[in-house]
Amino acid sequence: MSPKSNYLNFLKLNEKKLNTPSVKVITAFYKFFEVSDTFALQNSLKSIFNKTEIKGTILIAKEGINGTIAGTTNEISVALEKLWCLDVLIDLQPKYSFAYKNPFFRMKIKLKKEIVTIGLPEISPKKIVGDYVKPENWNDLISDKNLLLIDTRNNYEVSIGSFQNALNPNINNFREFPDWVDKNLMNKDPKIKNKKIAMFCTGGIRCEKSTSYLKSIGFKEVYHLEGGILKYLEKIPKKESRWNGSCFVFDYRVSVDHNLELGHYEMCFACRMPISQNDKMHNYFVRGESCHHCFKSSNDKQKKRFKERQKQIELSRKKNQSHIGQVKT
Repeated sequence: MSPKSNYLNFLKLNEKKLNTPSVKVITAFYKFFEVSDTFALQNSLKSIFNKTEIKGTILIAKEGINGTIAGTTNEISVALEKLWCLDVLIDLQPKYSFAYKNPFFRMKIKLKKEIVTIGLPEISPKKIVGDYVKPENWNDLISDKNLLLIDTRNNYEVSIGSFQNALNPNINNFREFPDWVDKNLMNKDPKIKNKKIAMFCTGGIRCEKSTSYLKSIGFKEVYHLEGGILKYLEKIPKKESRWNGSCFVFDYRVSVDHNLELGHYEMCFACRMPISQNDKMHNYFVRGESCHHCFKSSNDKQKKRFKERQKQIELSRKKNQSHIGQVKT
C-alpha cells in the first residue's frame, strides 16, 4: 500500500473520532538513508512546519530522519503531502494514532549524530539489516517455539507492556544493547549466532538498527517487526493480538492501548517511569517529586528542585497556561 493510501485508510477507519474538534493526529516516522546535506534538509523541513500549529520533534542525522509530530487532520494532511514531495522522503511510511489534545509543547527540528543512538557509527541498516516481518505475519513468526523473541526497548517501556514470551534485556537505554548482547547472548551460548532471532520496538527504528548490529557480528537468521508495535496495534485486531498491556510512547500521553487511544499511565517527573493509579497510592508518591521507583535514589537537593518545578506547573495550570515541564494528568 502506498504511503498516501495508508494514511487515507487510517482517516477512513477513524473518521468518527477524527471529526471531534480537539482531536490531534499523531504521526511517527523514520527512514534510514544517506543525508548528503543535513542543514539543507533541516531548512526544507522548517519551511514546511514553521507556519503551522503542528508540534513535535524531528531528528536529522547523516544516517536519516526520525520524528513524531502532532496536529489537526488538515494540518497533518498538508504537511504529509509536502514531505512526500521531497525526493528523499517520497516513500516515507508513517505510523498514525490520535490524542484529544496535542501531546507536544513546541516544534523542534534538530541535527544529531544518530537518529537513534546505539553508539556504533559503523552500524547502518542501509549496509545490512535483518528480515522485515509485516504485522500481519508477526503472530505466525513468534509462534515458533525455537525462536528467541527480544524486546529492544528500555526497561521502563517493557514494564507496562510487551509481546507474550518476549525477553526483556533490562536496559536503561538503547546504547546498552550491544553490551547486553555480548554478556547475555554471546558469552552464555556459543551457538547463539545460529539461533532464530526476532526483535521489536515501538516504531521499528531501534529493532531495525539492532538487527543490523546482530547481522554485522555474524548472526544468521534475524527478523524484526516492520513498523514496530504501533503498526502492529494499528493493523491487528485486538482479539487476534499477542500484545499484552500498554505501549509506552515518548510524549505526554505516556502510553496508548491496543486501540491506539490514551492509556492509563502518568509519568513520574523525577525518574520518567510510567506510573499507574495504584502506584500513586504508594507512600513514596509525591506528584512531581517522586514515586516508589525513585524515592530512595534521589537526594534532598533533587527533591527540592522537583518540588519547585511542580509548584510552577500548578501556577501555570491555574492561569490556564502550559508549562514546558508539565507531565500528563
